[in-house]
Amino acid sequence: MAIHRHPRLHLTWSTVLLLATIRRSNLARVARHAALLAVVSLVHCLSAQETSPAQLHERRAQEYLAKKQPKLAIPEFQAVLAADPNNLDAQANLGVLLYFQHDYATAAPYLRQAVTQKPDLTKIRALLGLAEKALNQPAAARTDLEAAVPQLSEPPIRIQAGLALIELDVAAQDLDKAAITAAQLREVAPTDPQVLYATYRIATDQAGEAMLSLSIAAPNSAQMHQAMAHELERARDIPAAITNLRKAVEIDPALPGIHYELAEALRESDDPKVRAEAEPQYKLAIEQDPRDARSAAALGDLAADHSDFATAANFYQQALAIDPHQPDSAIGLARIRSQQGDVAGAAQMLEQVVAADPTNTLAHYRLSGVYRKLGRIADAKREVDDYQRYKEIKERMRTIYKNMRQESPEDASPAKAQD
Repeated sequence: MAIHRHPRLHLTWSTVLLLATIRRSNLARVARHAALLAVVSLVHCLSAQETSPAQLHERRAQEYLAKKQPKLAIPEFQAVLAADPNNLDAQANLGVLLYFQHDYATAAPYLRQAVTQKPDLTKIRALLGLAEKALNQPAAARTDLEAAVPQLSEPPIRIQAGLALIELDVAAQDLDKAAITAAQLREVAPTDPQVLYATYRIATDQAGEAMLSLSIAAPNSAQMHQAMAHELERARDIPAAITNLRKAVEIDPALPGIHYELAEALRESDDPKVRAEAEPQYKLAIEQDPRDARSAAALGDLAADHSDFATAANFYQQALAIDPHQPDSAIGLARIRSQQGDVAGAAQMLEQVVAADPTNTLAHYRLSGVYRKLGRIADAKREVDDYQRYKEIKERMRTIYKNMRQESPEDASPAKAQD
């Protein structure tokens, strides 16, 4: 078989022979140095000749990118691939540039080729999934985004890809997967409005789906009335909520948590006689579940409202023994300690509550009074400001829920009213 010498290999051997000849000659040192300079010049020319067309185009592409001229870099990367079809860098760069030019149809094949060659290119795979979503290829988009999102470390691209994946999962009625992705996004962006809204939408869709399933499977069950009461309470329709909770108790008196829920609703009533029915329900709740810290804390509040601080303290301590982080008990016990002179101890308890839940308005209010007793006026003012701020937020949310559930004009028609 004939051996074809590569031109570069031939020139390299010529260079070696020339150097050997120079060493054997008796030329003067100046002549030897001149010959060496000539060889160096020859090697430099050879190196320039060895630059391939693909390298030249890649160099130009990088220069255009450095000058922030991505459109001019695109044909250069295309020329690289024309000369070297498996050039991974050119495939990836070209796919990214075309994606950000919104040319998803052209970008997707280049992105896919890059991921095929190197599957751990997480960002490239995320862009591929986004491009596939834009091209209405939901199955492929879900596959690529599911693989990419958990591996993305930079918040911006993770949020963008994660929200796209959530949208695809919701469209496929896979709310459980959507909820998992939303939880992952909240870890890296806990205050991002887009992430919070997506979480809210998933939760409400899951609640609606569960309510529908419950209404079909057991429309007359205690649980159905319990669920209806929950929705009515959110709408601040307390009388209707109480009616449904009473019905739930009638159907199943042993339903877990039902006595506590009824007691809480009764306590919200505007009618003093109805409010008085809350205490026996809390006691029934504790009889049903001796480890019900919430009911014990509520009984402590009722005793404190009647200035029976010894009984209140017993209930609060009982609740805290069950659940050391029970906020209502800590707030109530702090109130008693403050009245008994242990102001520093009360402050410490309230500070722990606020640290665990900065939105607890009652804790802020009580802590402001304790700080005032301690002479910490600036801290007291800060707590009052926090109290007002979170109170306004909660009131605004109640108004929103109320407006959302107002009857539509169709629902308020005369025919409906007669029914």
